[in-house]
Amino acid sequence: MITILLDDTGISPRVQTALAQADALVDRGHEVRIVTTADAPVSWRSSRARWEFVDKLRPAGEGIVLDTAFPWNRFVTVDDGMFRARLPRESEPLRVLLSGPSQSEVCGIHDGYGAVAHARWFHQKLDLIRASPWAPGRDEPLDSVQEFHVSLSTPETTRLMHSCDVLIAPSHRSEEFGLAAAEGLAAGVAAAMTSIPVYRAFDAKDDFALFAPEDNAVELGEKLIELLSDAGLRQRLRTRGREVAERWRAPRVAEHLEKFLYDRPASAV
Repeated sequence: MITILLDDTGISPRVQTALAQADALVDRGHEVRIVTTADAPVSWRSSRARWEFVDKLRPAGEGIVLDTAFPWNRFVTVDDGMFRARLPRESEPLRVLLSGPSQSEVCGIHDGYGAVAHARWFHQKLDLIRASPWAPGRDEPLDSVQEFHVSLSTPETTRLMHSCDVLIAPSHRSEEFGLAAAEGLAAGVAAAMTSIPVYRAFDAKDDFALFAPEDNAVELGEKLIELLSDAGLRQRLRTRGREVAERWRAPRVAEHLEKFLYDRPASAV
């Protein structure tokens, strides 16, 4: 029995990763239960684990218990539906995705807005697509946004990602997961990212995206201009990004997770 303790079931990289791993472990024959203080199962994705609702999280029973201290960021997982074997024709103008809540400083969303403004100043045409688990922040420049999507389910997130051509990932170095960027690579979306440890750790080579310094909207905007103006570069990054993303497929990550868990005593991890 593998028990996952969740004090929250809102959309977040930690919860997304935990649920993806729960399903992958179920697929490999494990009995997995999710114990949570939430009122109901998540509504934004399906889950094949067994749910238990409690008033208070307590160290539980036999088997392996994964709590909030478990290093889920070591096992970032991208659902298989996000991967595409074939890439569609690009949109015109190109659709540029900026994902994450502006209210979270770690996401660097305002740097993303600044990068888009910089590119547009230099006459680049694009549609800016925003996605966030929360409603827009009061200080977001919504007049620069062509679409704003809030609290998307997992299938809706997949459809949106597949509709986009370029991803801006402006997170700051305290970012632990990089899940949206990993999903973009899996979907074959050309990406401009900040040069932070979690993104650099995606692969030993830095040829899967364009990188700009953290907290620098102008430099990120320059990388965005490179992507928008060079179709050949976008195609190379789309292909290379999908190669890098293969390591995050749920079955593959579940194998690594099994080794991590069962090399330890059957107790809280």
